Amino acid sequence: MNLTPLTKFRLFDRILGTVETRQTSDRLFLRILFFAVIFSGLFLILELSQKYTIHTPISGGTLREGIVGTPRFINPTLAITRADQDITSLVYSGLMKLDENGELVPDAAESVTVSEDGLTYNVVMRKDIRFHDGKPLTARDAVYTIQLIQNSELKSPLRGNWADVTVEEVNEYEFNIVLSEPYAPFIENFQFGIMPAHLWSSLPIEQIPFSQLNTEPIGSGYFKVESVARDQAGLINKINLSAFTDNPTQPHIDTLEVTFYADEPALLTAFEHNKIDASAYVSTENLSQFNDNSGYRIVSKPLPRVFGIFFNQNRSAALRDPAVREALSVAIDRDALISQALGGYGVPMNGPVTGSLNTLQSEEGSDAKDHTASVERAKQILNNAGWITNNLGLLEKQIDGSSETLNLTLRTSNVPLFNTITDMVVSDWKAIGVEVSTEQFDQTGLIQSVIRPRDFQALLFGLDMSRGDDLYPFWHSSQKDDPGLNIAQYTNLSADAILEAARKEQNSEVRATKLQEASVIIENERPAVFLFEPMMTYVIADDIIVSNIEHIAKPSDRFSNISQWYTDSDMLWNIFKTDT
Repeated sequence: MNLTPLTKFRLFDRILGTVETRQTSDRLFLRILFFAVIFSGLFLILELSQKYTIHTPISGGTLREGIVGTPRFINPTLAITRADQDITSLVYSGLMKLDENGELVPDAAESVTVSEDGLTYNVVMRKDIRFHDGKPLTARDAVYTIQLIQNSELKSPLRGNWADVTVEEVNEYEFNIVLSEPYAPFIENFQFGIMPAHLWSSLPIEQIPFSQLNTEPIGSGYFKVESVARDQAGLINKINLSAFTDNPTQPHIDTLEVTFYADEPALLTAFEHNKIDASAYVSTENLSQFNDNSGYRIVSKPLPRVFGIFFNQNRSAALRDPAVREALSVAIDRDALISQALGGYGVPMNGPVTGSLNTLQSEEGSDAKDHTASVERAKQILNNAGWITNNLGLLEKQIDGSSETLNLTLRTSNVPLFNTITDMVVSDWKAIGVEVSTEQFDQTGLIQSVIRPRDFQALLFGLDMSRGDDLYPFWHSSQKDDPGLNIAQYTNLSADAILEAARKEQNSEVRATKLQEASVIIENERPAVFLFEPMMTYVIADDIIVSNIEHIAKPSDRFSNISQWYTDSDMLWNIFKTDT
């Protein structure tokens, strides 16, 4: 039987009337019982609603993104600045992409199969992916892009990743990538954006950097360029993008308005005047204004960068003493350093690996919360090793028949971050009796005059490890001289053998174990003081829901799953949910 609203109201009124006709003693009890039933029912409905309903994204809305800098090459083969990389990641799709858990999954590729010897990658392309101009994306486009990266005349920043690699087109939707030797992390390179060969291949190589397609690109990503605005100087100051709906995966957000600012103060002013919703360009010292109740939240994720102080034992007899290297590491207050230099947005490190492999389980890590105890322990390490204070107040020891004092010169870059870190490191080292002087260089001078010739005793620097956690380029003895990246000139035959095996190992769990073994060897010998792994920080409005972001390699990776972001949602009972 169906009850009309009027009938329901009369039934409710009849129940109340019946209650009111009872004796006074019963009436109070029945009133309490009646309203208890009503409120219990409402509470039950509320609980069921919260438990069995979900937020379902509604398509529509706009995301207003703020970027510091001006894009010049929205081109996967030439993008080098953060502004270039951010827009490129929105406009182009790759063979593979990162999922919500930070795992590589197929994107424009349907499947990627690796041969047993680890040399050949067979790629089968999806047949339902189109570029923004409606043309199908095929194997030819992927092969063209790879070969363009490999062209020495273009000088692509990705060229080193594709050296000694052969590409073979099998058919319209299949091709092979053949390596000269196995390299397990190589598949990370499959995230490059695929360029439309039908638009680019007719251009001579020398004209590619000057093509209008670099600033008004056509890709196959989630968003396509609708309009580009420029200032009076001809520099791009705004790009409007719209959701591309011709590919199977369509974003919930309809439009992206990307505005470019000359500097961070201009960006912060835009936030203040509610002109933008999000940005990954707010420095750590300014993040505090976006804390609780600001209308924004901060998404932070570790980046695979290793910041440390690298030792050149060939330039200092004192550094050849293992006790000195241990004491220098123990003395540093990593928590305070991260708090003051990074605003708390960093992960302390005691070894060379990043991410989940950075366990911080060494003995010195256990002292990190008690800096006073760490300083005393560092002093004791030096004392036990025979370092004594001389008449001049300097630590001194006889090494190889010569009297050596414990003094160091720390060289680094003259940027604000390194200024703060340098001051704190010097303070910590002086607290244990080490005499420290500092020398700072501009970035070019540091690389050319200090790093390449290995002209330093101690070097404060940061290494970009990438997602592959390949320690070989940074710690294998074959890479100890320029152009190798083993700037500490570290040599250990056992570590060499493990690193060689790790980069060939296809099984990810076995490879992780090998990396841990090599990390322990390196950590125990302390060719460097490992400090921290920095974080990517992304300020975004509270009413914009983003997908999970894990194990990213660079800030632009935050857009890997932007198709799942949304600005509006509806409540839906689970039983009515349909999987898309």
